[in-house]
Amino acid sequence: MRFNSYAAKVLVKRVLLIIGGGIAAYKCLDLIRRLRERDLAVRVVLTKAAQEFVTPLSVSALTNDRVFTDLFDLDDEREIGHIRLSREADLIVVAPATADLLARMANGIANDLATAVILAADKPVLAAPAMNPRMWLNPATQRNVARLAGDGIHFIGPNEGEMAERGEAGPGRMAEVPELVSAIEKLLSSKLSAGRLPLSGRHVLVTSGPTHEPIDPVRYIANRSSGKQGHAIAAAAAKLGARVTLIAGPVALADPVGVTVHHIETAEEMLEAVKEALPADIAILAAAVADWRIDAPAAGKIKKGAKASPPSLALTENPDILKTIAARNAHRPALVIGFAAETESVVEQATAKRRAKGADWIVANDVSPAAGVFGGDRNTVHLITGGGAETWPQMTKAEVAERLVMRAAEHLAKTQISV
Repeated sequence: MRFNSYAAKVLVKRVLLIIGGGIAAYKCLDLIRRLRERDLAVRVVLTKAAQEFVTPLSVSALTNDRVFTDLFDLDDEREIGHIRLSREADLIVVAPATADLLARMANGIANDLATAVILAADKPVLAAPAMNPRMWLNPATQRNVARLAGDGIHFIGPNEGEMAERGEAGPGRMAEVPELVSAIEKLLSSKLSAGRLPLSGRHVLVTSGPTHEPIDPVRYIANRSSGKQGHAIAAAAAKLGARVTLIAGPVALADPVGVTVHHIETAEEMLEAVKEALPADIAILAAAVADWRIDAPAAGKIKKGAKASPPSLALTENPDILKTIAARNAHRPALVIGFAAETESVVEQATAKRRAKGADWIVANDVSPAAGVFGGDRNTVHLITGGGAETWPQMTKAEVAERLVMRAAEHLAKTQISV
């Protein structure tokens, strides 16, 4: 029982995907496609309950391989099939990992093909829980998860949000496909020797998202940054083997897998968190920090009176995080990269910013409304270095992140500087 010849010749790393019986099983069809796009071989085990949500035929069409469903399949078990399924994979992924499946995994029960494979596993196992919030928060489920984590099972999610059941919301949504792909790639990369990853042994510091500068307890000054580009950069650096610290402003994004995240609100908090995270080999300061803050935020909510004039808000300038870090003598990162969000004369203004701030590189992009960068998933950037400006084609923010981080890794490899 082997992976097909196409997989054996072309797709080097192998993922065994165990699909559990939950509504989130539909996400696994897209997950298979995304993994195949990354030249990973995917073999699938469908539980009996999973077949109520996705069919073996649809899964087989996407994997280009047969689908396994039965522990007592005569042909497979003649070759001890559940053992081979486990041994021939580099990583086992359980998604959705339902409450029932987690309970059986935690207690060593092997009463179907999925649990028999997991019990026989000698490879890393990644579980993506998905269930009703009350089921997830039930002490029994939490005990099972704690036991599995203690046994070395890796987890991603669950996320918070609306459930399939109307009116139900909370923790229990299965991680989204990009999050799963990132976690899978991270675990597969960790199987390589440390020296083979471009950023192994490096510390990368990333800032992301906006800052919120309070006006009063219920209002604040902010900008439209979603944090998608900064979070993608943190994930890309981790994928290349770096130890990553992400300082994140208020965003509606899940923390990247394998990254140490510090959540802050204001520019002053972000600066302090950045200083505490040093030393670092690379600092990529992608956050859209508010330029100003209220000089004296109100202790209580500012009320709007029928005849009252609008309040006068005195502003004071926020600290310049990029300039502060670039100007450091002690613990200055070997490579300091800033971002320039402009609406006109993008390259010219970014070039001037690089000189004024003392940054090594500036990544510039057009954030005018027509560009759709704020909150969007695609970006067109210009990389400004001491050698001039380089315009990149439009890419997804994940692709921009991967290209930028790889360029940074190549730069460090030439200088051979490490903290």
